[in-house]
Amino acid sequence: MKYVVCQKPGEFLIKEKEAPIRKENEALLKINKVGICGTDLHAYAGNQAFFTYPRILGHELASEVLEIGENEKGIKAGDKVVVMPYISCGKCIACRNGKTNCCTNISVLGVHGDGGMQEQITVPTNILLPANNLSNDEMAIVEPLAIGAHAVRRANIKKDEFVVVVGCGPIGIGIMKLAQIEGAKVIAIDMVEDRLKYAKEKIGVDYIVKAGDNAVKEIEKITNGDLCTAVFDASGNKYALESCPDYMAHGGRFVLVGLSKGELTYTHPKIHAKEMTLMCSRNATTEDFEHVISVLGQFPTESFITHNVPFTEMIENFDSWLDPKNGVIKATVTF
Repeated sequence: MKYVVCQKPGEFLIKEKEAPIRKENEALLKINKVGICGTDLHAYAGNQAFFTYPRILGHELASEVLEIGENEKGIKAGDKVVVMPYISCGKCIACRNGKTNCCTNISVLGVHGDGGMQEQITVPTNILLPANNLSNDEMAIVEPLAIGAHAVRRANIKKDEFVVVVGCGPIGIGIMKLAQIEGAKVIAIDMVEDRLKYAKEKIGVDYIVKAGDNAVKEIEKITNGDLCTAVFDASGNKYALESCPDYMAHGGRFVLVGLSKGELTYTHPKIHAKEMTLMCSRNATTEDFEHVISVLGQFPTESFITHNVPFTEMIENFDSWLDPKNGVIKATVTF
């Protein structure tokens, strides 16, 4: 069977190997479509943390079952399934407390181990979710939307509260829509006009604000001076992360979803005066995946996936997906 491997930073190769053999408590899957994630882009660029080469990328997977044993979910051969790509140990303090998303021994498909950019793959049965009612496109975006769902759940969003989401990339867009579903009034912030336009016209956010020196004043106008009770950063940009508390109301919550590799600096009296709750949001749990699957009909999948190519053409197109000028929101690869 064929697979695509990131051999080293900046180099993909298409290779062939024997199809995998299913073990007990595993399923053999046929991969139909793979979503391209920020992690994949960073791995290709050579700046992804906790990463080694060569690596088969891909953890946003649309798949169907070729072989599977008896299982609690009643999944059988021929079923379509979403793969929750976080393999947790089930024994550590996080797992024992139901926080499998931040397992101390977590292994993520396509990051710590080989992922789904291959025609077939074997995975543990317990990370599969039935998805016979979803299209391949919908299945391929469940995982990034589940990241947003986890962040929204962490923040305990309430109806009619003002929420700021910084970054109109795939994760930020997911947070916006999922916060709207909870009844929040959403303000989108980004530097790129086209992405703000997408957030307004396709996601239906209530307000858009261009990032920059006037952003705080704009948010003050929108909220009658109150600012926002929940602020999400989905950019991972150092400047954005350090600016986010300025958008937050006294008594508010700041949720770090985007990942920055460096140090962040905050003025303590400034955040202390607001009694800021700072929380990080990492990965997602089964509950988050199930929630996304249940509300996916409210999400504009067709406009969200802006680029798609067969895997045989991925290598020649991948570099272009790194350039914001090409209007990429979500790219996918078909197997």
